[in-house]
Amino acid sequence: MKRLLQISCLLVLAACGGGGSGSAPRNLDDACAILSQRPGYLRAFRATERKWGVPVHVQMATIYQESKFISDARTPLRYSLGVIPVGRQSSAFGYSQALDGTWKEYQEKHGGRRKKRDNINDATDFMGWYMAETQRTLGISLADARNQYLAYHDGRNGYRRGTYNSKPWLVRIAGEIETRAAMYQQQLPRCR
Repeated sequence: MKRLLQISCLLVLAACGGGGSGSAPRNLDDACAILSQRPGYLRAFRATERKWGVPVHVQMATIYQESKFISDARTPLRYSLGVIPVGRQSSAFGYSQALDGTWKEYQEKHGGRRKKRDNINDATDFMGWYMAETQRTLGISLADARNQYLAYHDGRNGYRRGTYNSKPWLVRIAGEIETRAAMYQQQLPRCR
């Protein structure tokens, strides 16, 4: 009987763990549902909007594309001979999929060493910092989800050189982000 009770407790604990910070909200097409499930997200988005000027809907559309709101998202593994894992496609990690080098630059300039890419507050602050710097150096409006994303993905120098023009898939995704940002923007005023 004691063994059965232990197993039952373990199963209950395991079931509770499934909704942790690593999992995505259930309905990613509904800004209000996302924010209802994760109230801390709205606080993080608003803090970033106040500090850096990046609208909530632009942040949400970018995080949707980068990680689908999964805190510990990583790029896929690469394989040698089709079966031997040889590392990840890049060092991108967390909500914002920040690369190691760019994250380190952010930590040194604005974040501090305790900032974590799998923390929504830190990830949105990183995105705000990056996009505000993009506006300063390239003149891209903080409300321009499409071009902010192109510069976010290819880097500011890549954007300046137009590297995205040789990547039709990226141009398509940037258009999808623009559409999603507009959808979130329309939904947000209706959220409680």
